[in-house]
Amino acid sequence: MKQLDRQSVLRTFKEYFLISVGLLMYAFAWICILMPAEVMGGGVNGVGLLIYYGTGGPNGGVPLGITFLVINGLFVLLGSLLISLRVGAKTVYAILFLSASLGFLQGVLPSDLLGLANDKMLSAILGGAVAGAGVSICFMQGGNSGGMDIIAMIINKYKTISYGRILMTIDMITIGCSIFVLGEVSAAIYGFVMVATFGYTIDAVMAGNRQSTQILIVSQKWEEIASRIYDAMHRGVTLIDGQGWYSKKPLKLVMVVCRKNESNILFQVIKEVDPNAFMTFGSVMGVYGLGFEALKK
Repeated sequence: MKQLDRQSVLRTFKEYFLISVGLLMYAFAWICILMPAEVMGGGVNGVGLLIYYGTGGPNGGVPLGITFLVINGLFVLLGSLLISLRVGAKTVYAILFLSASLGFLQGVLPSDLLGLANDKMLSAILGGAVAGAGVSICFMQGGNSGGMDIIAMIINKYKTISYGRILMTIDMITIGCSIFVLGEVSAAIYGFVMVATFGYTIDAVMAGNRQSTQILIVSQKWEEIASRIYDAMHRGVTLIDGQGWYSKKPLKLVMVVCRKNESNILFQVIKEVDPNAFMTFGSVMGVYGLGFEALKK
């Protein structure tokens, strides 16, 4: 029991640590890459930038962290009242941590730390990529910073409009408003470049994380290997009866399906138990069921 409790604590710590890293990347992208170049974006931070520049920008504008916290707080309240939204601990942590990170970085780091203020296209692409990678890390650990997703859920309850269309419309309106706030049509163009890069990066990172592999293991120590895999990875193990052609002796094949990013843990377990085990390793196109993807209707 103590071992399981320790593993649970370590796993939880790892999840929150990675969520924090991802959110710091996201905050860094906005504060150090996008804001200096006046590149707009979508979501709550896009609205925050509109408010920031509309209230004076560097000359006394409302800090991005405060706007993010207030807007998300209002969204969570609306979600609770209108759709009985239940906010998990990771979401609350993400909102508070990201708000603090945005405020801290904006107050401490130089306004043009990377010297990209005059290269709007590079800022839009790089900022979108870094922000997308950060959000992906957060998503992969079960984190969610709330934001416009809550508004999409509220609208979807009363209107048969898809989440994607709602979010895209909100982003287009937000970025379009930057033309009037900043007085430049190019601001909207770079904003759309940022949003496209942001979305593409999330899809690419999440797709890589969802890749799965199937491993077949042949070893005389199959029972110990199966137990160790289950204990270390909490993955199911399937035993298949087989027979060696040369030895004519019966044997057990251990089959495991896991995420590609978990394979190093599995290899380490097998190496510790039986360094001479025979293994085959192959990618699979799709895995559905408990612990993997859900079957879609």
